[in-house]
Amino acid sequence: MHPFSREIEIEEVELRRVGMRLVRPFETSFGRFLEEEHLIVVLRGAGEVGYGEAPLHKAPLFSHEDTETAWHVLGDILLPRIAGKRFRRGEDVMEAGRAIRGHQTAKAALGFAFHDLQARLAGEPLWKHFGGSDRRIPVGVALGVEPSIQALLDQVERFVEEGYKRVKIKIRPGWDLAPVSAVRERFPGIQFTVDANAAYTLKDLPLFKELDRFDLGYIEQPLAWDDLLDHARLQEEIATPLCLDESVDSPRAARAAAELKACKVLNLKPTRVGGVEATLEIHDICRKAGIPMWCGGRLETGIGRLHNVALATLPGFSLPGDLSASSRYYEEDLVDPPVTVEDGWVRPPKEPGLGHRVREDLLERVTLERRLFRAGGEVRS
Repeated sequence: MHPFSREIEIEEVELRRVGMRLVRPFETSFGRFLEEEHLIVVLRGAGEVGYGEAPLHKAPLFSHEDTETAWHVLGDILLPRIAGKRFRRGEDVMEAGRAIRGHQTAKAALGFAFHDLQARLAGEPLWKHFGGSDRRIPVGVALGVEPSIQALLDQVERFVEEGYKRVKIKIRPGWDLAPVSAVRERFPGIQFTVDANAAYTLKDLPLFKELDRFDLGYIEQPLAWDDLLDHARLQEEIATPLCLDESVDSPRAARAAAELKACKVLNLKPTRVGGVEATLEIHDICRKAGIPMWCGGRLETGIGRLHNVALATLPGFSLPGDLSASSRYYEEDLVDPPVTVEDGWVRPPKEPGLGHRVREDLLERVTLERRLFRAGGEVRS
């Protein structure tokens, strides 16, 4: 990252719980989602403001974290520790949570808000602040479990026509070979992948060998969310590359995955691994190991999405990422202009920080709960 010599006093910290409704239900192997509750961290200092997002679910389905645990960790532990303090680097801010085990998404939201604030004060876009470039990024689309094969094919056709560079569909027991076969038969030339969200075990090896015949770019997280060993065994048995997601939640896990050869591709979700510093470390581990990466998403609003776009400009992110347009998920986004995709590509903004204006009016309207902190502690309304 670019060095920043100026100390920033965090004059005010705000935590908001926001309710956002998806444009259509999104279904995976562990649930069906229509209403999202995310947390937004807002840092103010030196006349500027920075924003970060914790994109979580109401229940601990994707990981051990959910909206309630992050609300507690941020509001009762992390944010009171930094209000009124001075910081020079993101690493210094993250020290506030070093003794806390896990809770990577909560920590990431705080770190992202600080980096946004820092980049705005430096007058540089986030991609430059992170050491990336202004290159355009290829974008893929992730499609959930649909009510029927025809409904899935209609969705695939829509996004192929819009130019998306990769199509990924969710699979689970009972919804795997049939939809994969149908999509590949209808769209023989597309870059096509599947995501199991940990829905299978090694007992399903015959299924994975069947999937080898569909020329998939990768099978994402087929086995347990915290497993590396069985993924390594599975990769030895099949030709299709495995892509890890949930299993890699830290630089240490990334090193282990590389040494065990548990995957040939990595879906690197910055909020899953603890934020900017961990993302940069994992990025370098994977480049050294020759593991290509792509930037994953978690139904973020434009705030979290723009942080992801900035990190996805780093050279190790060589595959199309889940960086879909705002309209893919939300009728109204928290940023203006909304994130857009043109013929399957997204360009990082050139303005400082996030590069898009946060819509304070909409943020206020969708806020369900709010906490405020200053140097003396929490400000009670």
